[in-house]
Amino acid sequence: MRLTEIRPLKKWMALERKIVEQSGLDANVFDIEGRRISSFKQWANKLCPAIKDTDRGQSFICAVAHMNLATIAKNTGGPIVEECDAGLVKLVVPIFYKGEFVGACGACGGLLNDGEVDDFMINKTTGIENETIETLSTDIPVVDTNKIEKVKEAIIAEITQMGCQAELKKV
Repeated sequence: MRLTEIRPLKKWMALERKIVEQSGLDANVFDIEGRRISSFKQWANKLCPAIKDTDRGQSFICAVAHMNLATIAKNTGGPIVEECDAGLVKLVVPIFYKGEFVGACGACGGLLNDGEVDDFMINKTTGIENETIETLSTDIPVVDTNKIEKVKEAIIAEITQMGCQAELKKV
């Protein structure tokens, strides 16, 4: 089952826009292969697009973080919040339809209160100079645990309204 068979693409894009408006974070809906299903993109900061603009950043930071967290969310049957290797917060909410994992909705691009950008890892992975990383990091929004919890709850509510589940209770 594909997400666009459950709801039209414009509904999923509306969810992405709503998350961005409410949280200021990047938001994406992904299929079971970890591919974004829409072309909608609004960056939360200047660092993330620079990381994704490099093949190694996209492959070894962004994609790895999403696939690992989406797998955990799928297997545990519930949302997960962690930091990516760049040090930025990443929230992944699994989407289930009639008990089947059909994708995930994610929000990312902020720093947790006690978090910090891992400029060493970003530099070694992408080749972006440390000075450039520092300059691009100045606009990263700080997201406290209460805010990320509210974002998570809002995504769960939206997914539920679409006739899907964001949490699957394992028996």
